Amino acid sequence: MMTSGSRRPDTEAMAARILMIDDDDRLAGMVQDYLGGAGFRVTVAGTASNGEALLKREAFDALILDLMLPDADGLDFCRRLRQSNDVPILMLTARGEPMDRVVGLELGADDYLAKPFEPRELQARLRAILRRRGTTVAADVLRFGRLEIDKGSRVVRIDGEERPITSYQFALLLALAERAGRVLSRDALMDLLKGEKLEAFDRSVDVHISRIRAAIEDDPKKPRRILTLRGTGYVFAKDQDR
Repeated sequence: MMTSGSRRPDTEAMAARILMIDDDDRLAGMVQDYLGGAGFRVTVAGTASNGEALLKREAFDALILDLMLPDADGLDFCRRLRQSNDVPILMLTARGEPMDRVVGLELGADDYLAKPFEPRELQARLRAILRRRGTTVAADVLRFGRLEIDKGSRVVRIDGEERPITSYQFALLLALAERAGRVLSRDALMDLLKGEKLEAFDRSVDVHISRIRAAIEDDPKKPRRILTLRGTGYVFAKDQDR
């Protein structure tokens, strides 16, 4: 996270440290990317033993705990953890059994979420848990140098000045910014934006990218923030201070 003029941490956005214990590497990577883009600092452990070791060494503001782990039952882990640690726990369950959820809550979990889930719902539930515990919650704003992407109000600003872009273009910019540093093909971007309302006569990702550049780049013909990889797609450059 950066602020105008220099690359330094945003203290509010860095307030919430999250530990995720789940052996699904693909899911964990997706959650890490999504919550990281929202300002959270996410550490992933693939086993209960690794997660337990991390909890003993470091302080976390919340725990995302899968109930089905390769080396332990999540409910047993929750029970043991509650004997010595009051970290807020959000359980993930694929079992779909109401009793598992009831038992988990009785053992001290703060909330639960059934798989599969939407990343937005996971983020919302985490924020609610942290607010109840009195933890400063990461601001729902992405900052990259002079660029500010306000996810709550769906507004883009440069140096605090709002820049006009359409709703679809905002969604496209956000999809790139939340995956800063990763190359995304046009097809991948279209998949990420399913459900977003397209402008009636303009369905070209390239055209929308050019209009976003016109709004946020100092020189749209020589972009520094949204870069084109010819024949591959686009990448959002996260390390630009400007």
